[in-house]
Amino acid sequence: MINIFRRFFRVAESKTHAAIDHLEDPVIMTEQGIRDLRKELDVSIRNLAEARAVLIRLRREYEEKQQIAASYENKAVLLLKKARAGNLDTAEADRLASTALSRKEDIQTENLALSQRLSREENQANQLETNIQNLKTSITKWEHELLSLKARAKVAQTSRRLNEQLAQVDSSGTIAMLEKMKQKVAEDEALAESYARMSSLPSSLDDEIHQALEESRSGAATRISTSDSLAALKARLNKEAHSSETAEH
Repeated sequence: MINIFRRFFRVAESKTHAAIDHLEDPVIMTEQGIRDLRKELDVSIRNLAEARAVLIRLRREYEEKQQIAASYENKAVLLLKKARAGNLDTAEADRLASTALSRKEDIQTENLALSQRLSREENQANQLETNIQNLKTSITKWEHELLSLKARAKVAQTSRRLNEQLAQVDSSGTIAMLEKMKQKVAEDEALAESYARMSSLPSSLDDEIHQALEESRSGAATRISTSDSLAALKARLNKEAHSSETAEH
């Protein structure tokens, strides 16, 4: 399942460079996939706890049987020693000692199978623990990658919407409308200037007479001012010429 999810995540990530409108579903599916993996992780952790509990019980059972087997051997030794000391019939001691040793061998046979089972269970528990650690690391990595993928998706979606809006703008129509606006503004400005000039025109015969008199006075004043300036300039030049001749003599 992990390998399948890894391939799926790569496919989802690659879609950020393709049709962004199809990216929403992979992101949602990836989030669901991570949630499913977290549930699987929780189940695996519970299974590991149960497996470790089984191992504890098996080890205790194995140690207890080992102790029982050792106790049967000790009993056989005590029986033989008692027979040698003359405190027990030799035949009876041999029979009981043989029975004790037989029990010991039966328990050791059982413990051999138990030891093999214990070894298998322990290997499986260790493998499960390794898988859990790998899954934790993978989930953390995929969650970080998903955050990055979602951020990239938002940027791509925003860029797509902006580009769509720009693509939908009728550039020729916009330019034509701007030209019409410029023309209308120019017409309004010319009309305003025309009204301004009209407002300065005389509106009656008296106004025309007054304006003509004012223009005559203004022209006469200008001519007088110009004549005075010319006379002053000539006088200054004559004075300078006379000063120059006097200096030469």
